[in-house]
Amino acid sequence: MRLGLISHDNKKAELVSFVLKRLEFFNKEGLEIVSTGTTGNMLKSAGVVNVRCVASGPLGGDSQIASMVVANEIDGVIFFIDPLSSHPHATDINMLLRICNVHNVPLATNYKTAHILVKYFKNK
Repeated sequence: MRLGLISHDNKKAELVSFVLKRLEFFNKEGLEIVSTGTTGNMLKSAGVVNVRCVASGPLGGDSQIASMVVANEIDGVIFFIDPLSSHPHATDINMLLRICNVHNVPLATNYKTAHILVKYFKNK
């Protein structure tokens, strides 16, 4: 199983906290995390073991993960979005969200939906 984990700058600490509360799940054998640059490095530093980093979001990381969704290489995406800030790469963000919807890939954009998504994959 492979999950994409992404977060905007103002949500990175929240995502790391979310993952640490569920570290057993995120470190389980057979689960690979694909994450954008800074977020992925923060997750690695926090003790998440199976993290593969792509480029940072503004440098194309969101697009890289979207292409993995299209190739059926991602089973779900957790993207902690900061809805109160503008993002220079908003087009890439919207493209990733659209691609997840087009390809029917589960997508969580906040803490509560991420909790539900992890619960789902935990029982799978």
